[in-house]
Amino acid sequence: MKRATVVVTIALILGLAGWLVADQPPSKAPEQGYVPQGWYPHEGGLLKYGVDIRFGEEPDTMPDGWKFGRVSAVTKDAQGDVYVFHRGPKADSVVVFDSEGKYVRSWGRGFFGNPHGIRVDKDGNIWCVDNGNQQVYKFTREGKLLLTLGTKGEIGTDETHFNRPTDIAWDRKTGDFFISDGYGNSRVVKFDKNGKYLKAWGKPGSGPSEFDTVHSIATDSKGMVYVSDRENNRIQIFDTEGKFLKEWTHLGATQGIDITDKDEMFVMTHRNNAENIVYDTLAGRVMKVDVATGKVLGAMESPGHHLDVHDVTGEIFIGSLTGNAIRWYPSPEFKRIRRPRQ
Repeated sequence: MKRATVVVTIALILGLAGWLVADQPPSKAPEQGYVPQGWYPHEGGLLKYGVDIRFGEEPDTMPDGWKFGRVSAVTKDAQGDVYVFHRGPKADSVVVFDSEGKYVRSWGRGFFGNPHGIRVDKDGNIWCVDNGNQQVYKFTREGKLLLTLGTKGEIGTDETHFNRPTDIAWDRKTGDFFISDGYGNSRVVKFDKNGKYLKAWGKPGSGPSEFDTVHSIATDSKGMVYVSDRENNRIQIFDTEGKFLKEWTHLGATQGIDITDKDEMFVMTHRNNAENIVYDTLAGRVMKVDVATGKVLGAMESPGHHLDVHDVTGEIFIGSLTGNAIRWYPSPEFKRIRRPRQ
């Protein structure tokens, strides 16, 4: 009697499970169509962007024989010029294109130790972060050197040294700036707008104000500083004086962070630091994030190292160590640029 009861119960359970599976609609994510059952929808829905995956190379407008090496970062200035910062020996280290990918100018071959981050300040100056030479440089748009921070080839934790710095961001109100110092050191260094050292904070570890690979940095209009603490799988948030405010642990191992003038925040991230062990040779995700809450507003797959979002056009530029400069552009109908193949 007991055996018969068990058999009937199992049959009922299996039947109910089969009915539930059969009754489920095809897996979908908001506004992006059919998604196979084995895949999760994109957090917040799929971001509506098209992509130019080989910006500056398809078609190739660079001088004959030039080729990108590992592209660490890309940025765009107010005039529409795009600056690609890469590590290859077959082209100048900073290669500049117009908004359509036509070569304009370049500089820096043999100058940098290991290109890492590149950003444009509000005055149109180009800042390059070099974690090989342990230095940060300020250039004009044409490549004239205006300022050097750090001591070439020397590491340290004082006012005049870095240990493999990674990125730079500015205080929107004062013009003071912050350098994430980053692979060798575990700190954020603050300078005034003229490049005078002000202070530093951070040490190795996993607690508040402690870091394990300070990989990227960004600021918002309210004066908060967002720091990618990559190997700790989090973003730490501070005020401009380095006071710890809070942390976000739900976004994974963030490679890059950028925040527009409208406080639209984007991150280039991997699910965790174990998956990020291949750096950016496999796709992570670009996420749009609400700066007030950390809520993910949308996401899409992309390989990537550093990212930079243009304040006017909304284009997302990504440097990929696969050797690509990637341009994502807002595209409500998901249309991509069809470039002729050479």
